[in-house]
Amino acid sequence: MSEPANSQEISLSGGDVGVLVLHGFMGSPASIRPWAEGLHAAGFTVLAPRLAGHGTTTAALNSTTWADWYRDAEAALLKLKSECSQVFVAGFSMGGGIALRLAQIRGSEIAGTLLVNAAIFDDRPSMRLVPLLSKVVPSIPSGPTDCKKPNPPNHILPRIPLRALQSLRKFWRMTERDLYLVDTPLMVSYSLDDHTVHPVNSETIIDNVYSVDIREVVFENSFHNVSLDYDADVLIEESVIFIHDVLSGELSRNDDVVARMSEADEKDLIDAEFESIVAGLSLDESAPTTYLDELDARKDPEGFEPPNPALGPSDHITRWSVVGMLGGLGLIFLYLLIGFDPIGLGPWPGILAFIAGVATWIWKSARKDDEVDPGDDGAIV
Repeated sequence: MSEPANSQEISLSGGDVGVLVLHGFMGSPASIRPWAEGLHAAGFTVLAPRLAGHGTTTAALNSTTWADWYRDAEAALLKLKSECSQVFVAGFSMGGGIALRLAQIRGSEIAGTLLVNAAIFDDRPSMRLVPLLSKVVPSIPSGPTDCKKPNPPNHILPRIPLRALQSLRKFWRMTERDLYLVDTPLMVSYSLDDHTVHPVNSETIIDNVYSVDIREVVFENSFHNVSLDYDADVLIEESVIFIHDVLSGELSRNDDVVARMSEADEKDLIDAEFESIVAGLSLDESAPTTYLDELDARKDPEGFEPPNPALGPSDHITRWSVVGMLGGLGLIFLYLLIGFDPIGLGPWPGILAFIAGVATWIWKSARKDDEVDPGDDGAIV
């Protein structure tokens, strides 16, 4: 499968003020290109990286996590800082959440933060199935681009990668928890009629950040992807005005408020930064062994070596009962979620498999009591 059109990184050299623009989940820089180009036309240097796994294939995105996406965004921020005296971070949808995380960790290096339909949670009931489904199927079909304007460019993947989505849900919880660490001047813009990210996300951000200067922008003629919709010009205009107002000092952090930050808040900031660093570490990298490791590895010929416990059910009957229960539940969930029905019997094969698994498990458990030898005192010699 070839890459979606125009999914490559956008890098536009301009003035001494830089803007990092971050795209959304399953998208690519193509989804925010008009916004990026509009900011560049206003005289800013613009960088819109393609985050890990995005703009390629569903399988490639499924092999990444939020730590990979954040690491790419942070690297782009540092690159932009090396070229510009001041840097703003702008984010759309998931990119808005990553922009907030950058503001939480590297807020002192960011002049201001711009958000468009930023996502920090999704409380729809179907999202509760993601943890289970992500272990059963790799992806499910996605819907069309959420634009009010007809015939928007196709910039998203055709299927939703569930393992990547589950990682995103973990990222949301962490970002929402640490909203109070955000103290940069903030532009929070959102669509009233957004079918992908509910506007309550933006309301939650406004109510919980530490910023004293927050500019709220409402789009009435666009759905989720404003940059590709009717209000694209409004988005660009409001973004340029916001950046100029921050540069002029009309909007600021309010140094008096920052100076009163408590030691507990500073500790929380350090903890948040440490958590992001640890999450980005690879568990596959081997570390050199120490002398204590070598001692632990040695086998004492006279010492006691405990047997390895068996993992999972120890007999085939019990194993098949577990397969029946889990497989039955999986079939039921697949039928309810995506209408999976290969033999035309609805959810009944899953229901029957689950009932059979439970019955077998109960029968096998009851047999254990019947098979006890009355003359056996339980001792093992």
